[in-house]
Amino acid sequence: MPAGPLESAALSGVRPLRFSFASLLRNAFSAHTGWPEQWRSPEPKAAYDVIIVGAGGHGLATAYYLAAEHGITNVAVIERGWLGGGNTGRNTTIIRSNYLWEESEALYDHALDLWQDLSQVLNYNVMYSPRGVMMLAHTVHDVQVARRHVHANRLAGIQNEWLSPEEAKAFCPPLNISKDIRYPVMGAALQRKGGVARHDAVAWGYARAASALGVDIIQNCEVTAIRRGPDGAVTGIETTKGPIGAKKIGVVAAGHTSVVMGMAGVRMPLESYPLQALVSEPLKPVFPCVVMSNTIHAYISQSDKGDLVIGAGTDQYVSYSQTGGLHITTHTLDAICELFPMFRRVRMLRNWGGIVDVTPDRSPILAKTPVPGLFVNCGWGTGGFKATPGSGHVFAHTIARDAPHPKNAPFTLERFRDGRLIDEAAAAAVAH
Repeated sequence: MPAGPLESAALSGVRPLRFSFASLLRNAFSAHTGWPEQWRSPEPKAAYDVIIVGAGGHGLATAYYLAAEHGITNVAVIERGWLGGGNTGRNTTIIRSNYLWEESEALYDHALDLWQDLSQVLNYNVMYSPRGVMMLAHTVHDVQVARRHVHANRLAGIQNEWLSPEEAKAFCPPLNISKDIRYPVMGAALQRKGGVARHDAVAWGYARAASALGVDIIQNCEVTAIRRGPDGAVTGIETTKGPIGAKKIGVVAAGHTSVVMGMAGVRMPLESYPLQALVSEPLKPVFPCVVMSNTIHAYISQSDKGDLVIGAGTDQYVSYSQTGGLHITTHTLDAICELFPMFRRVRMLRNWGGIVDVTPDRSPILAKTPVPGLFVNCGWGTGGFKATPGSGHVFAHTIARDAPHPKNAPFTLERFRDGRLIDEAAAAAVAH
């Protein structure tokens, strides 16, 4: 069994940072001024064994598992902005595994298993809260699709159950189940193990643990080119901080994946869309779970700070902008106010956007590419956060062993050529 991040850090000479009741109490007497930096910020070396492009949750998790489980510590994570400043810091943090097809069920449930004790593994509170994710059905078609998901999940050993409108309201009292609303609630699918986590804490926890194992995290360093040798294999990257050599490169750049992969001459089956979310003024605890509706493109939960976290579907045009159309959020808020009338007078505080990369079958790509030494992790669309630990775990395996993990073996780039699609459009219809 590989050593944990703190044990390995001690062996490598990097000062470990252990969070515990005793350390919190000890530092309280110094007004918490004695804590060391949570991760190192070194200058890039001339070369690394592996370079990960993108310091979001998936990229940092990949680097951590490369070091923790495969012993590959000569790794750099290159980020053009700041750590966790992309989709990781802009999403609405929903975690679930109730997808339809066996391939997706295995991958997302693997991630859900890793979420259970992630705070203990990283020694960092990621604030994972399995409060339940409830997906509403408003039409006969919705009911049929939701029940199909429930039965498919049960066959795969994944917890999911069907609720009547009355049972849905009992689980989430603010829900309006009146029959005279525009989209009446006809039932709901509930995954009790689903929930939320703190997105920033996930990025910080993985960064801290990876750094303690010797991984270099290079922020404010944009990749401008991918170098290839005479045999076509990657040899490194060009950046705004100079050239960096590498034997292997993993691209985990979310909405900008097509741009980065284009530097190596690889065309990706991706489209990038703006995706919006917003939060309200803080309230006392009033909302016990996560509620989603694919039909009306809205979902809602309440954070530990008390604000309502609300999200919509993607905008209808491709763009690299981190803003979106006002009509999208207006439509979402109309739906939220109808489903939860008690929130009609709540004020919204902030609205923001991210850039999501979407594949034709709405399933991700975690695979080797035709370019030797180049690997890609992308296409998570609106639901990448929930997969963060599982994605990083299997992608690290793929890079380290130059072969896919069994759980990500179906998610190849070649499936779009061969017609072996994993169509999850119904399970990934809105931003979650």
